[in-house]
Amino acid sequence: MVLLLSRKDIESFLTIQDTIDVVEEAFKEYERGTVKMPLRSVIAVEKHGGSVLYMPALLQGMGALGVKVVSVYAKNHTEYNLPTTIGVVLLNDPKNGSPIAIMDGSFLTAMRTGAVSGVATKYLARKNAKELGIIGTGVQGRMQVAAVCKVRPIEKVKAYDIAPDQCSRFCEQISKDLGVQSIQAHTSEEAVRNSDIVITSSSSKEPVLKSEWLDEGTHINAIGSHTPNAREIDATTIKRAKIIVDTREAALKEAGDIMTPIAQGIITPEHIFAELGEIVTGKKQGRVNDDEITLFKSQGLAIQDVSTAWRIYELATKKGIGKSITL
Repeated sequence: MVLLLSRKDIESFLTIQDTIDVVEEAFKEYERGTVKMPLRSVIAVEKHGGSVLYMPALLQGMGALGVKVVSVYAKNHTEYNLPTTIGVVLLNDPKNGSPIAIMDGSFLTAMRTGAVSGVATKYLARKNAKELGIIGTGVQGRMQVAAVCKVRPIEKVKAYDIAPDQCSRFCEQISKDLGVQSIQAHTSEEAVRNSDIVITSSSSKEPVLKSEWLDEGTHINAIGSHTPNAREIDATTIKRAKIIVDTREAALKEAGDIMTPIAQGIITPEHIFAELGEIVTGKKQGRVNDDEITLFKSQGLAIQDVSTAWRIYELATKKGIGKSITL
């Protein structure tokens, strides 16, 4: 039997804390060497301005095996009234390869991307960080703020988006859901200035964050760009910051935020201080003082999707949620 889980099913029980916990464990597994994860395959669909990504992984300690298929089409919202990102996850039983679950991957993607920023913030931001600035207020932005609020005592959120009405609704929702002060910034600079933590969650191909706006000791989660020709962070910030990535391989092949400064001769690949797995297992120390600028560059890994999907499957099975079918 295969368990089918809709977005509505998953939203009814999956919490951001559940997701932070399982994603942190996935990165520990990755660092221990108990993961098999080929670099994701990407098929560009130039005619329609989109791409489809295939992301498989096996986490042997967790016993989680699966693949996420996710599409990213920038024009979906305006042309088809569909989300920009649409995903589905298939889980297999690692003992015999049979499919055990098929589930919505769109909400899962938002949750696991927020969760990995939560994990990075837990290890890299100052313990007393209270003010958060965010650039980009889509669905992913909400998950980012929720995750950061779980690991730091955030009291104030400053949000900026090129769509003012969306940003206003975002601020209202954040205040309602998380009980923190949330105000609409009029510029990216206003969102960043005096913030202890900064999140870039935009779809921009050009930098939206400048080094001169940053205070010493700021932590940055850069999660919006994920292709070689797009970046959200200016080169001066990259040079100035202690850089942590999900994996070096992905960062050096896919992250324009890292690849462009390397191509320009501003940094070398050795400027990457650590992978997140090295930080969470204690092999390398993240923040060592309150003056460091730390930056986590997230590309998104299949271990995040498959581990989260496995946790969803476990919880849904216990709660009796979903529909079982025979293929």
